[in-house]
Amino acid sequence: MNTVVSVTEPRLLNVQVTEDEIIAHLVDGRTISVPLIWSWRLSEASDKQRQHFEILGDGQGICWPDIDEDISVEGMLYGSPARRPHNPARQAA
Repeated sequence: MNTVVSVTEPRLLNVQVTEDEIIAHLVDGRTISVPLIWSWRLSEASDKQRQHFEILGDGQGICWPDIDEDISVEGMLYGSPARRPHNPARQAA
């Protein structure tokens, strides 16, 4: 018996950004969310900056142009939080 599995790339239908999380509604009917603190840029951004986002391509990710932040749907699904850049000068102070 052969089973054919059709795997499609997860794509965004729409997005909501709340005070605490990013909620993504996918075209296949799933809804996923991640904590806002997964993105240090978003957690430090103003509400106006958080609400100004664009869905990338055919729904592969989300871009916040005001704060130079991009998050992919795959990153949200597989748990890939953004890491703050290492700044040795900050630690020396």
